[in-house]
Amino acid sequence: MAEMKTPEGLVLRSWRPDDAPAVLRAFAPAGMSRQSARPVTTPAEALEWVADRERERAAGTGYAWAVVGEGEVLGCVTVGAVNRVHDTGWVSYWTAGPARGRGVAGAGVRALARWAFGDLGLFRLELGHRTNNPASCRVAGRAGFAVEGIERGKLRYGEERFDVERHARLATDSVNDG
Repeated sequence: MAEMKTPEGLVLRSWRPDDAPAVLRAFAPAGMSRQSARPVTTPAEALEWVADRERERAAGTGYAWAVVGEGEVLGCVTVGAVNRVHDTGWVSYWTAGPARGRGVAGAGVRALARWAFGDLGLFRLELGHRTNNPASCRVAGRAGFAVEGIERGKLRYGEERFDVERHARLATDSVNDG
């Protein structure tokens, strides 16, 4: 599927090379550097980021969607680490600065989950956020992901370690009924 629409009027679509300027802007804040395995600080790195999303999609290991509103890229939702043996995937999301706090991530994650359970045929979706990131926790809850527990010291950024709260949503959860 090349495109999905949310009830909130957002569009989820595959990333394109012409999105590179939006990617570069999104990754400009220092805190966003954690959202990418490699730096995204130049136009060439932004193009490579987009190309990586295309390669993951082609390999069937990850499906990243640009979340677009009124023609502007507002964020990204992804189901990655797709495991076909267990029919599971790992959900991640980010929003560009101007889109934060507007429900973009939650709407995108809900649409992504419907697609992953339907078209992709997954059974379990997981996500995690630093325990000191209440905004990400609200996104998970609003997208129907139940809290499963704390993973102590899971992430390290520089010399600092962070606990992660794990959430999951199953294809059989009642939140999917309707």
